[in-house]
Amino acid sequence: MYDYAILNGKLYIDGAWVQKNLYVQNEKIALIDKALFPSREVMDAQGLEVLPGVIDPHVHFDLDLGWIHSVDDFYYGSVAAAFGGVTSIIDFLDPASNAEELEAAYRKRLALASKCQVDYQFHATIKKPTGNLEAFVLKMKGLGMHTLKLFTTYSDSGRRTYDESIIELLKLSNKHHFLIEAHIENDDMIKLNPKYTYKDLLISRPSESETTETLKLAGYVRKYGGHFYMVHLSSGRTLEALVKDYSDILNKSFFVESCPQYFTFTSDVLQKENGYLYSFAPPLRSIEEQRLLFDYADRIDTIGTDHCAFNRSEKMKKSLKKTPLGIGGIEFSLPVMRHHLGDAAINKMTLRVASLMGLDKKGKLEVGYDADLALFKPDANRVITISHGLADYSVYTGQRAAGIVVSTMVRGHFIMKDRQFLGGTGKWVKGNEII
Repeated sequence: MYDYAILNGKLYIDGAWVQKNLYVQNEKIALIDKALFPSREVMDAQGLEVLPGVIDPHVHFDLDLGWIHSVDDFYYGSVAAAFGGVTSIIDFLDPASNAEELEAAYRKRLALASKCQVDYQFHATIKKPTGNLEAFVLKMKGLGMHTLKLFTTYSDSGRRTYDESIIELLKLSNKHHFLIEAHIENDDMIKLNPKYTYKDLLISRPSESETTETLKLAGYVRKYGGHFYMVHLSSGRTLEALVKDYSDILNKSFFVESCPQYFTFTSDVLQKENGYLYSFAPPLRSIEEQRLLFDYADRIDTIGTDHCAFNRSEKMKKSLKKTPLGIGGIEFSLPVMRHHLGDAAINKMTLRVASLMGLDKKGKLEVGYDADLALFKPDANRVITISHGLADYSVYTGQRAAGIVVSTMVRGHFIMKDRQFLGGTGKWVKGNEII
């Protein structure tokens, strides 16, 4: 007898829809079949789509910037995740300069994540390295992480990693099989004029700063090898340039993540009276750049939300320097991206994330995989109305969606069912080497 049966659903398997039943045993997918078998609990999924649980590779829960704190901690952030069909998240350690700081950052974030309701993993994060880089990498891998984020900007706050270290990390990536991730902006093009407001975001952080720095780093990857992943690509012009000049490595050793906000909004919203609500980095881009994002969407590997939520009053600042850059969005990433890209969004949010991030047995409806499921009710006329994070606003309110997640299962246990939150016990998922 199986623990759970999901009957009559339309299952997304290997890029196609199949009408079958799915059976769960000991937190794993035990059987996918048209036949009926006895089960302790049964859900009739007639009229619903059964998807692999979404894996969000880019969230910032409980983020302490020193002068302000994001509002969603691991509990409330993961509650919002559950309502969006997200069954695993990957957060970031505080930036560290050496192996000793890295371990301390890991222990700190692991304690904070203990209340997470979905499964979780971390990216190690490096800033202006002062210690031996190979020792840093070996410490990271010894702690069960195989992804390392760096910044090519934020020299003003001491977070930038410079080219010499990036090249060394690329060589180490070949040797030790890990994925380098980068927030990519040309630091020399960033303008931090204290008189700037949110309306000046595109002057402060121009799209050229993303494009030029990305092409430089792609050149390093071509020359030195390694596994490289660009987080939150904002401009379709950057993507077009990668396709034109670096197709030989794009989606092979140089991977690209983008976010729902760049498909949903354009920079014109920054000129509105409430434009401060849409402030994040990299910022929104022009309509033309967004069009190119859609044109080349098939070359985007993954979708992450960069979820970093703040309250309205915290964003309502006259000075850009005093405005926390970040928005929430984890609850709406799946319905919004399916509205934009249809079924093509699914693998970018599930299987592709799992394979790139070394999350074995996740991201796919297959026997032996974790029973992580998102049950989705299609509705082409759906409009987003409510949210479940702690922030007192969402930029996605009033936006079109392809439907709604009605139930979410993590390792065979419903943590949200029929739009009611039941709670769960997320666990640390040890990553595998990036091959």
